[in-house]
Amino acid sequence: MAKSFDPPSVWSPFGAFSQSVISGGGQTVYLKGQMALGSDGQVVGDGDMGIQVQQVLQNISDILATMGGQMSDIVSLQQFTTDIQAFMQCGDVRTRFFAVPFPVTTTLEVSSLYDPRLLVEITGIAEIPKDRFVLPNAAQEKHQ
Repeated sequence: MAKSFDPPSVWSPFGAFSQSVISGGGQTVYLKGQMALGSDGQVVGDGDMGIQVQQVLQNISDILATMGGQMSDIVSLQQFTTDIQAFMQCGDVRTRFFAVPFPVTTTLEVSSLYDPRLLVEITGIAEIPKDRFVLPNAAQEKHQ
């Protein structure tokens, strides 16, 4: 289980994130950047940041669930958005997926993503406790 640490000598987090997360003893999972694509590969929420953030976080949640993971296992997120002001208005969506200890988070505004209808992409690192981790049947090692 991850623990957050917000040192008193550093500014206090003003949203759903922590300054640092300490973890260990589990299975580390590196998540590919997720975009607002439904299970059919089509863009969800064209032009709607809230719907896209919801879809992206749901995709991440679904991926973790296939391995016995939960959103609380995420220790770090990197978020890329084409409109940082609109993204910052979606804090309520994030709080539906995350609770204390919040993951450490970096958010950047970018000029575009691979499809102009996409407004956000989020990648991250999770650590699933070994007693919950399940290797998906379809998982293959890259190098044997």
